[in-house]
Amino acid sequence: VQLQASGGGLAQAGDSLTLSCIASGPTISGYCAAWFRQAPGKEREFVALIKWTGSETRYEESVKGRFTVSRDNAKNAVYLQLNSLKPEDTAVYYCALERESRWTAAGGGTESTDFGTWGRGTQVTVSS
Repeated sequence: VQLQASGGGLAQAGDSLTLSCIASGPTISGYCAAWFRQAPGKEREFVALIKWTGSETRYEESVKGRFTVSRDNAKNAVYLQLNSLKPEDTAVYYCALERESRWTAAGGGTESTDFGTWGRGTQVTVSS
């Protein structure tokens, strides 16, 4: 599976953006999907995840209520809706996948090491 994230860009505080992650190759059904971000000089951090059926989502505390993760398995796509953007949301955003059975067996965590397939990131820059 290869992943390609898109939809980033320049935004002002309070604006919205929608990030897309399209997978090429086998279906993403059966995979847990996640979004991470990395700001300059900082560690990559977890943002959100969604289980393959969409039955469970998780969010990093600072984005709860502002970001929404979703997926369309038929389109091999995962999305991240970013609302009420803040300057501190500025980062490169990455999507990642892991087979859900493997992810669950490993503890179902939100560390970057819990996900084995990564796409190239998309830059989000938010000005105040």
